[in-house]
Amino acid sequence: MKPLLLVLVYLSEEHRALVSERFEMIYAPNEHLGADRSNGQAQIAARGRDIRVVLTNGTNGLLAEEIQALPKLELICTVGVGHENVDLKAAGARGIPVCNAAGTNDDAVADHAMAILLAAIRRLPFLNNGVRNGLWRDDIPRPPHVSGRRMGIFGLGNIGKAIARRARGFDMEIGYHSRTRKDETGFKWFDDLLGLAAWCDFLVIAAPGGKATYHAVDRAVLEALGPQGVLVNVARGTLVDTRAVADALRAKKIWAAALDVYENEPTPPAPLLEFDNAILTPHIAGISPQAIHASVLRFLENAERHFAGEPLLTKVN
Repeated sequence: MKPLLLVLVYLSEEHRALVSERFEMIYAPNEHLGADRSNGQAQIAARGRDIRVVLTNGTNGLLAEEIQALPKLELICTVGVGHENVDLKAAGARGIPVCNAAGTNDDAVADHAMAILLAAIRRLPFLNNGVRNGLWRDDIPRPPHVSGRRMGIFGLGNIGKAIARRARGFDMEIGYHSRTRKDETGFKWFDDLLGLAAWCDFLVIAAPGGKATYHAVDRAVLEALGPQGVLVNVARGTLVDTRAVADALRAKKIWAAALDVYENEPTPPAPLLEFDNAILTPHIAGISPQAIHASVLRFLENAERHFAGEPLLTKVN
């Protein structure tokens, strides 16, 4: 008999078929990135006594009361790296392992970080729209170039390192601030985010979300980044104070902001919508057909190892 799996995130028809080969599946993706939890909670109320595995993501997570309502739960997995809204304490108290899909979308996120950075520096959306309305290069200030400048990375995990590798292709000097110092990289270490922002031209946010990093990028950090600086966020929206970014753009205290994530997703960040130097994408950095497929396979690998009593590949608790 196949174990019963509750899926709280969107999966393609192809991936639902793949997962169903190994699980009896309840497919109940929560609406609006977990803001409406009624789908999942209805299934937990109806079949919670039999559910053994939950597949979710960092934004949806799995709350303590939901874990409590699942007496047979023995594994929680997330697609993607994030797990900030999975209650690790509640899972740990029950001895339930939590796994993410670390390593499956690093390249997609790093590619996207560079894409929106380049778009912001070279003002691509403005130029693209301008050409459609008769704009020619003699009518505008020259946008700065990218190569040979300084990139600061907040969070030098696998994704941060992947971004750094791409930046080195543009002959950039790399500095970073991270929970642990990583001298083996050869990059310049900063013991606080403020110092990193003052040093770099481009500040890329690739650190975990959660209470410890809430609004880490505040007015002081943006002031330190300076009028030629560009902020890029491909981590979590909560790391950046949206209103502080809007004020910095309005006062020309930074050159641009390029954000794939923002507070109160999926609602557009209203304070930023007036600025053509705010490049906004809909939390898509880690999403590509290749990355999604790899994350589903990672879930299946972890589940297979769990039921075989083998060490899990990407346990986070």
